[in-house]
Formats: sequence, structure tokens, C-alpha cells
Amino acid sequence: MELRDALIGFADWQGYGHAERHAAWLARLEVNRPEIEAFRAARVPDAPQYVARAAPLVEADGTSAGDAPRAADPAAALARARAMPELHAFTYLPDRVESRAPEGVLAGVPVAVKDLMHVAGMPLSGGGKAMGRAVSSRDAEIVARLRRAGAVVIGLANLHEFAYGITSDNVHFGRVVNPAAPTRIPGGSSGGSAAAVAAGIVRHATGTDTGGSIRVPAACCGIVGFKPTYDALPRSGVIDLAASLDHVGPITLTVNDAARMFAAMLDLDAMPRWIRANLSGIRAVRLGGYFADPLDGEVAAAFEEAMAVLAGAGAQCSGALVKEADLSPAILLHTISAEATAFHAERLRKRGDDFGEEVRMRLEMGLFFPGHWYLKAQRMRSALVAGIEAALENADVLVCPTMRSPAPPVGATRVDIGGKSFALHTAVTNLTQPFNLAGLPAISLPWSKSREGVPISMQLIGGRGHDWRVLSIAERLESASPWHASRAG
Repeated sequence: MELRDALIGFADWQGYGHAERHAAWLARLEVNRPEIEAFRAARVPDAPQYVARAAPLVEADGTSAGDAPRAADPAAALARARAMPELHAFTYLPDRVESRAPEGVLAGVPVAVKDLMHVAGMPLSGGGKAMGRAVSSRDAEIVARLRRAGAVVIGLANLHEFAYGITSDNVHFGRVVNPAAPTRIPGGSSGGSAAAVAAGIVRHATGTDTGGSIRVPAACCGIVGFKPTYDALPRSGVIDLAASLDHVGPITLTVNDAARMFAAMLDLDAMPRWIRANLSGIRAVRLGGYFADPLDGEVAAAFEEAMAVLAGAGAQCSGALVKEADLSPAILLHTISAEATAFHAERLRKRGDDFGEEVRMRLEMGLFFPGHWYLKAQRMRSALVAGIEAALENADVLVCPTMRSPAPPVGATRVDIGGKSFALHTAVTNLTQPFNLAGLPAISLPWSKSREGVPISMQLIGGRGHDWRVLSIAERLESASPWHASRAG
């Protein structure tokens, strides 16, 4: 039996039908052939099924609480958003912003909220039209916490439809433009949040991260993106993509902004002492193997420079391999496909034509992956997590680039890096995916620019629950970066 006939028959057997889409199904399976073949060839490891788990946060142990947020005018931020419609950074802007009492760790600070989170009085769309656009009657818990901290929501940020993609080329609300490099993708799925920060509309925005969707747009746009430990922040009132992979976190201009927003998201009344005086004695482990080969030449040079700066600042630098990391794309694909399709299955069946073609296709792929593949993926995931945690036994932080290359051009479908050709989604998320699979805190911070002026970013990863440690080390590294020096100048 030909694969075409098998797909048509299986879709019909599940009650989905749409045999006319078989050519598109075959084309998408071809795009994901490398991950599928790697997955099928991999042995089932002697490991338990992975279960996503939260962890208590370790208290901050710095010497100061950092700078308070700069004075800001939410009405002016809303005006800036309205003045930049060409960015397609927002799906919704209100007529006016509310006034907030001048108290809390984000007192009066304007914030853009990713249109994946309920905001009372604003129409939630998820970046699509398949779920309608009903006005929310309540805030997502994370939004409620930001408001309690004094933040003012100025609008809903655009995104890759239902957070299922990395370009933020949204067929319903327009393609988000990268303010740092307009001919390059802004990254996704939180592209609108990143564009709003990079364009100077706001300094703080919310994002979600399932395979890199906070850190990738931050890296593409030259700003900071922090993915906390899994479920350190609540996801109630946030539309799921893949529940065992989804993280909520801040996208901001600086690490200090990210730390302050993180404190607000934790519902803290005041900032802890989180900033370190120096990096003396910090154990920084450079990730090699999968994380270092291949890299774009300019990214590789920036990585060397960042490690040299860490060593010069007093960090104890060494190297480590995570041999299981090579299978991260295959594990991620077989996890996200099952979980995302399970969440959208009924909507896909009833309103399939309301989805954009790319996202519809990715959701349809989940119909064809058997359940035992998902279970195999979770055992492979446990082995991967054990490998990452072994590398962390002798480290306070792991270090690698956020992306193998600077942001690819708009419209690219493949990316050549170090003599190897990658599908766009693989090239962009290769180095972020492992830490969603592991649920570990990870931050992307801008380090330098390529010769063409495109941002190059570094990624720091910490142990489960050590979010404040990651932030504090990132703040020190940020202050020594060429990017920081150019901005200060």
C-alpha cells in the first residue's frame, strides 16, 4: 500500500477525512523526515517514562536588588504602538489604558501581553480565528499577578498562530517585522512580544516557550528572553500548545528588566537580592558536541568570546557533552505533535478551514503518529534529561549559543550552517529545544552583531529551580558584552 493511501485511510478511520489534503500531508512528512527517521532508528532506552514536574525555586543569594524600573508612561507606550502598525506587533490595542496605583515592583510599567493569555476586557484570539475572538471576562493568573505588581497592559501582542511555529508570519494578523533586522525573521512564536520590546514600544512583554518561543524571538530581535523552570509560573488562563513543554516567561530589554518582571510574575511584594557582585568561583560549563557543531562562523566566534569573558571575570570554565542531545529534535517532534493535536483535535475537526495552512498541517501530522511513538519519546526524553542533569552536576550554569546562526532571512525554508542544510524550524530551535524537554531555566541575552548587523545571542541554562542564579550570572555576562557596550555608547 502506498503511503498516500495509508494516510487517507487512517484519516478517514479517525473520522477526520479530508482526503483531498493528502499531497500536503506527504509534503509535510518529507520536511520532518530527518526527525522521523532518527526517531525510528533510535533504540528505546532503559529509562522510565518522563513526567513533567515543577520544582521549588531556590532563593536568590545576591548582594543587591538591582535598579528600579525606569519611569514610564503607559499612554505614551500605547501611542507608540499605534504609530507603528507596519510592525504587526499587536493583534489588539485598546482605546485607552487604565490608570494604576503607583506601587508594586512594576509600578506604572507598560506591558504587552502575548495574545495567548486571557486579559479581562480584551479579545483573546491565540493569533488565529479557529477559536473565535471572545472578549475575556477574567485575567490569566500571570496577568493578574502583573496587575497586582502595578503593571499596565497596553495591548495583545501578535504571535505565530496558536504558538505553533517560529517565524511569526501570521496569516490572520500580518507578518511580524523584526525591528533589529527587518529582512530577517523576528522568531516565534512570541514574535510580537519581541518586536514590541525591540522597537521601544515597551520594555516588558510576556511570552510562552514550548521549543524556544521566548528565547528564539529574543535572540532574533536582540533583546532578553527568560524561560523559567517548568511551572515556576502558572499557566492557568493561557492557551496550551503542548502542556508538558509549555513555559510562561518574560521578554524584556535587559536582564534587570527580566528579573523584575519575573518577581512580579512570582507575585513577590519586593525584589530579592539577586545581583552578584562578581562571577568569582562560578562554574560555567561550555556545551560541546551537538551544541557547538555546526555553528555559523560568526556565532562560533561570539561563543568563544563569551567564554573568554566569563573566564576573565573569575568563572571556572570547563566543557561537557550531552550525547543524548542529538535526538532532541526527534523527541520534541514526537512530543509536541501528540500534545498539540490532542489539545486542538476537536477544533481541527470542526473548524479546520479556519486555521492557517501551516498550523493546520502541523496539527494534522499529529493524527498520523501512533501512541506508542509518544511513549517511546518520553522514555528517550528521560534519558536526555538525565544527560543534561549530569552535565549540571559540576556546573552552576551551562553555556551555548541560543541559535546556530543569526536570524534567517524572511521567506527562507532551509538554512545552511557549517556545510549542513537544515529545515528552517530545525535550524532555529535546535539549541533551545533540549531545555524545554528538560524543563530547566534558560535565558537568551544579546551578545554581539554579525557583519550584517543581525543580533547574535548566548544562552545560559541552570539547574531545576535555580532561576535566580541563572538571572544573576546572565546580568554579569550582559554587562560585559559588546552589545551592552554599544548600547551604552
